[in-house]
Amino acid sequence: MNISFPPDAHALPARNARDGLADGLAAHLVRWAEQTGAPAADAALLARAARELALSACDGHVCLPLEGLAGAPANEARRALLAGGVALEATDPALPARACPLVIDDGRLYLRYFFDLETRLATALTALAATPPVADERLRATLDAHFPPRPDARADWQKVAAALALTSRLAIISGGPGTGKTTTVAALIACLLELEPELRIALAAPTGKAAARMRAALAARACVLPPAVRERLPAEAHTVHRLLGVTSSPGRFRHDSANPLALDLLVVDEASMLDLALATALVDALPAHARLVLLGDKDQLAAVEAGAVFADLSSNWCFSAARAAQLAALTGLSPENLAYGTAARQDGALADCVVWLNESHRFRADSGIGWLARQINAGEGAAALGWLRAGADETVCWIEDEHAASGGDGAAALSPAVLEAMENGYNVYFGALRQTPSGEAPGARAARLFAAFDRFRVLTALHDGPRGLAAVNARLGAHAGATPATGPFWAGRPIIVLRNDPMTKLFNGDIGLCLPDANGALRVYFPTADGSYRSVPPQRLPEHDTAFALTVHKSQGSEFAEILLLLPARPSRVLSRELLYTAITRASRRVTIAGGAEVFTAACAARTARFSGLKQRLHREPVREA
Repeated sequence: MNISFPPDAHALPARNARDGLADGLAAHLVRWAEQTGAPAADAALLARAARELALSACDGHVCLPLEGLAGAPANEARRALLAGGVALEATDPALPARACPLVIDDGRLYLRYFFDLETRLATALTALAATPPVADERLRATLDAHFPPRPDARADWQKVAAALALTSRLAIISGGPGTGKTTTVAALIACLLELEPELRIALAAPTGKAAARMRAALAARACVLPPAVRERLPAEAHTVHRLLGVTSSPGRFRHDSANPLALDLLVVDEASMLDLALATALVDALPAHARLVLLGDKDQLAAVEAGAVFADLSSNWCFSAARAAQLAALTGLSPENLAYGTAARQDGALADCVVWLNESHRFRADSGIGWLARQINAGEGAAALGWLRAGADETVCWIEDEHAASGGDGAAALSPAVLEAMENGYNVYFGALRQTPSGEAPGARAARLFAAFDRFRVLTALHDGPRGLAAVNARLGAHAGATPATGPFWAGRPIIVLRNDPMTKLFNGDIGLCLPDANGALRVYFPTADGSYRSVPPQRLPEHDTAFALTVHKSQGSEFAEILLLLPARPSRVLSRELLYTAITRASRRVTIAGGAEVFTAACAARTARFSGLKQRLHREPVREA
């Protein structure tokens, strides 16, 4: 039974869409149970359980614990589910061949669709991780050439991560902004190409922006590489959807286990944005011999859709003694230097495949953005708020939005200080739009304006309401000169694509600028992988929106010099420390946060927890929230 869920739960009318889905599943399962002769009491419990399961899927959960489900003890819920014929135990031999909408596994209840995905993903990753580490006497010299020994003898975790990926088929590298994930991968690819010149390498990321950043980082590194290696570097980075090959059937791709990708190494950046279905599709499409490197930040927001795949995969870091000895020999460290990890156990399937990068090269040790990110991750909301209010660091600004904090009739409005900060943030872009250098080619104009536009971005937590995405975009559009008379397209309008469209080769998250071409006709310009720009007639655009403001979810994979984070008027279920952390770490130079104290501290205290069985399958740990 394949239940599809909304692509962006936070952009939905919260009640109607979610409740309609939940009520539909409940009614379906009750009819199913009634056909088997289930008692009325059991049918009522099934209806409640189905509603909870469907609503939880909209919130990103893959499963739910049986205990407390539908207000019943675990044994009672299990009995009703099995007796009604709507569920089977995962250990039941009949499960593979029998149609049933729900599966019970180790105290967790799944929609069959999610259970199958999670099982396939865990099985495939376990097989990748089980491949014996590669031993090659050339590795040490190759690594030393790209990661010279540090004069202070500190552990070089980038070098360790590269050594890990060089010697295994699966490497999971987690690190915050500026910790050198893409630099590590550039050096890793160079090492591999020196050892295996004919290696077929593909780069991918969940969004076009993240893919472009990855390719740019590799290009920046290319100048220090030998010419023979430089010529063999991947020419472009793809979105995951484009790599897999989008088809007209939702959730189905051209490349799968029957038609695998033609590659030897796949590197995926911003892997924290992979939901369970997309991660499974990606691993399914790998050839049997291929290597996989996943880069991400375990502290960022998980995907909008169901699952917290990267957080589950990177949650446990502790090398076995044998693995630590091998990595120490390759990196010139002592095994004791590699003992730093998260647990004193190595019985998980991915125990020797995970490494964390903790040293930021983007933010100084005393950077305000870096300090604030650490405080938020630690849940220290009160301390962070006090520091923000003191204005102790010029890279971080707090706007106490009285309208947001008042709780009165103007609670949702934007204060003059917030409006001024938003409009001033785009002054450079608006000024660039007014410039018309003589003889400037459309491509050069697009490059100049993209550089100005990407300096600043407004990020919102919500889509709807006066402090949400739509209202902010409307306000900034009006400030830019948009009126009813200009129509939906006007020079300077930034546009974000909201739906994959193979015909135009535009994908969800791609951002373009509406600009006049050489003849004065408006077209929407998008950056390409090689650094140039291509244009699309506005009438051919797939579903899209204005992009002066982005939701925090949509901003993942992007980096801006400055951001303004607009908090909602009141605490919301979508607010969490992961959302705050993700938002502020999009900025490289300056962060402004606008909102009320209560909302900020509540967000710092709220930690995202998604129910999933993936970590337990891989680490054989007790059931708990992901």
